Amino acid sequence: MWAMNTTVLRTSALERFLKYVTFDTQSDPDSTATPSTPKQLVLLDELVGELNALGLKDAIRDDQGVVMATIPATSKKANVPVIGILAHVDTSPEMSGANVKPIVHRAYDGKDIVLPNHPEAVLRVSEIPDLRGKAGEDIVTSSGDTLLGADDKSGIAVAMAVAEYLVRNPGIAHGAVRLAFTPDEEIGRGVRHFDVQRFGALCAYTLDGEGLGKLDCETFSADAMNVTFRGFNTHPGLATGVMVNSIKVAADFIARLPRAGLAPETTGDRDGFVHPIDVVASVDETMVKFIVRDFRTAGLAEKEALLRGLAYEAVAAWPGSGVAFDVREQYRNMREVLDRNPLVVENAREAIRRAGLTPIESQIRGGTDGSILSEMGLPTPNLFTGQHNFHSRLEWISAQDMEKSAQAVLELIKVWEERA
Repeated sequence: MWAMNTTVLRTSALERFLKYVTFDTQSDPDSTATPSTPKQLVLLDELVGELNALGLKDAIRDDQGVVMATIPATSKKANVPVIGILAHVDTSPEMSGANVKPIVHRAYDGKDIVLPNHPEAVLRVSEIPDLRGKAGEDIVTSSGDTLLGADDKSGIAVAMAVAEYLVRNPGIAHGAVRLAFTPDEEIGRGVRHFDVQRFGALCAYTLDGEGLGKLDCETFSADAMNVTFRGFNTHPGLATGVMVNSIKVAADFIARLPRAGLAPETTGDRDGFVHPIDVVASVDETMVKFIVRDFRTAGLAEKEALLRGLAYEAVAAWPGSGVAFDVREQYRNMREVLDRNPLVVENAREAIRRAGLTPIESQIRGGTDGSILSEMGLPTPNLFTGQHNFHSRLEWISAQDMEKSAQAVLELIKVWEERA
């Protein structure tokens, strides 16, 4: 049985994390560039340099901003599968990630944490159940001006700590491990250009999960749907019996949307929803933009049919108006792929147990890079790193949780070698 130095893992992960969060890597959903912001490349190039410094000779960043590298196999077995470990560098567009000033609350005293640069921002133990029981641990927060960036720089830090540990301990038998760091996960297109064949792994695991022991094997299936109402515009002084105001048709349609269900604010657990996210309006033409979500892919068509029916009802109530629909696939539930590859999930469960934790399997009411990668032929569930309250100034993480994440990843790599 091999002995793992978890203190080394914690120190490496924490030091790296505190460095990585100082890089402003916010992505931009309105950009058409790849990556969406050039500042993401600064951290990606930094990671290439660090991987080279570890002795990983094939570390490279491609033109799409994806960094890949290989930790060479040490096992004497010839049939150990290649597995992948991934994390994304970008932070959410919802909150500034510039000039992040991380604060380490060493040996946390178990009380409310006031963020010094924003005194109204308080991590209240009474409101944050996961903060209870963390007394004595090293809790990292922002100063209150920005998000922290634990989503997903904690994943990067854990992956790099694992890479360093394996390089420094060549006596640990393992198969080849492929590392990848990607941009633009927060805007849903970071792995659209990911070269699965070049990556060359049987499966992969994203390090981008909340809490301790979490194993995400299921996500929403997702579509985007635009409902465009057509009216007829003319001079309002001469509009009698002629003008058809598409804004009013769209408003009628929106008023018909279900209130008690099928909306994010009134659903939970395994419920799907239809969610209007934007309106681009003029008298002549008004577009209502939706995201449609369901854990059953077949459920997307049902919800889209509902929206079509409500739109036709609105048009019927406004003679002379018309409507058109545009549906675009966004991602699919990774469960559909993982159910055909049960060993990918079972090995993760075993690794979490070996790290001294109980696996907590949950579904994500959203998507991850793993949703897209699984659909592309690379089964990719999501593992915990310990992040909490992501996308907000109240984001926090425990150094001890990152240590446990790194321990679970190392155990995972060992499990694949032992079971080969």
